[in-house]
Amino acid sequence: MKVSAIIPAFNEEERIENVIKPLLDSPLINRIIVIDDGSIDLTAKVVSKYPVELIRLPKNKGKAEAVKVGLSYCQEDIILMIDADLVGLTTIHLRDLIAPIKEENIEMTIGIFEGGRFLTDTAQKVAPNLSGQRAFKGSLVADILSLDTKGYSIEMALTKLIKNKNISTKKVILKNISHVIKEEKLGLYKGALYRMKMYGEIIKHWLN
Repeated sequence: MKVSAIIPAFNEEERIENVIKPLLDSPLINRIIVIDDGSIDLTAKVVSKYPVELIRLPKNKGKAEAVKVGLSYCQEDIILMIDADLVGLTTIHLRDLIAPIKEENIEMTIGIFEGGRFLTDTAQKVAPNLSGQRAFKGSLVADILSLDTKGYSIEMALTKLIKNKNISTKKVILKNISHVIKEEKLGLYKGALYRMKMYGEIIKHWLN
């Protein structure tokens, strides 16, 4: 079964290499696609140093739309969705996300951080369905592309799809991994606003 990995990225020049390298090192990954979501830094220049496919969007569309663009290029049996700002990603994490799709009757895995950083571990314990680290069968691509992601993060849209289509899922513990939080990227004020919007999406989703 062939595996493609998609990495949506916005202004990740300082971090994305730490994600690309383990993907390239993994014998399980056949194709790597980076979607540069209108970055205004050197993300595209950094990515272009590596033997991966780079799709550059002229302006920022948001993660959900960037993921959809990446998926529209995928024809592989398994799709791996990985954030561009991970800290501590290894080939073992990639294997653990992919294995249940290959070896069990599972359609989608959801990676949950453990033993990384207190803030990211806690956030995923509180809201595991917001994890951006996933693997899923290629047969789900058409359903994901048809999702209405307006007003939702891609993760919340996937949560609705799982519920509506009764998709078999499995949570996979990812040890000693974390990501850079929004407050660190954007500053305390902007990061806090982003977090409030994100949790607002969760509430909106569960009320619908």
